[in-house]
Amino acid sequence: MIHVVGHTAVDHISKVSRLPEKNCSTHITDRQIYFGGGAANIAAGIAMLGETVTLHSCVGSDFKGSEYDHWMTKLGVHQQFVVVPDAHTPTAFMFTDEAGTQMTFFEWGASRAFRDAEAPALPLVHMATADPEFNCRVAEKSEFVSFDPGQDVFLYNKELLESIISNTDILFANQHEVKQMCATLEITREELIGRVNMAIFTMSGDGSTLYTSGHEHFIPAVPVTLADPTGAGDSYRAGFLSAYVRGYSPLTCCRIGTVTASFVVEHVGCQTHLPDWQAMQSRYLKPFGTLENLKKGAGA
Repeated sequence: MIHVVGHTAVDHISKVSRLPEKNCSTHITDRQIYFGGGAANIAAGIAMLGETVTLHSCVGSDFKGSEYDHWMTKLGVHQQFVVVPDAHTPTAFMFTDEAGTQMTFFEWGASRAFRDAEAPALPLVHMATADPEFNCRVAEKSEFVSFDPGQDVFLYNKELLESIISNTDILFANQHEVKQMCATLEITREELIGRVNMAIFTMSGDGSTLYTSGHEHFIPAVPVTLADPTGAGDSYRAGFLSAYVRGYSPLTCCRIGTVTASFVVEHVGCQTHLPDWQAMQSRYLKPFGTLENLKKGAGA
């Protein structure tokens, strides 16, 4: 069982010709509404890949019985939700320009309840964007911790970030989040890597890098036709974690994460084109070779 902690959200994804400068505007050329939220995206990806997953999240009274609720049920995602009456389920407003650069505005809504929620003690947990204090409490109580600060990295002060990093086994981050964490902690990139057992830093279309046991491994991205980058990082984490509990090596897990992400960016929306294990395995063959079958749970 993989546990995922963080936001469940509704995504409003818009395309623009360019992102505006301060006090300026721009034209929206397309706008769609999709299921999202970092933690929910990861949980959905894990479920689609055939692993058992529980999503710990906060939603508004508008969630139960909604299309999103039915979708989660169909996928088989176990829900451990705090339902907040008279609050919106968190909502993200994302704008992507023609170059793939993205800007996001996020309404926390029901997720504000994380601050006062009781933190569970979990055997294997991935913590996505959520209330920093809540994430720190979960990390302190859980056995094996995977952490992804995401766009909420700016909400962590030095004390909170030091606390959660000290309890983290696997750290995921993109290059912008790495830079911010180093600035907050007043340390170098190398020192940040040295504080965790394993670090995976993603670089959008430039691939990702795995740091583990004193070694560095580069994983190239899988070439596909990009429709929208939203959700690529979440699907990468879903692929990695699903492979990890099956017993694959960290490097193979990163490759599986890369292949999983390649499906998602081909379509607009974080959960509209999630691969199952068979589809992922078929695409894995061309860039990385044959993916061996392992006994499930060997590496968990």
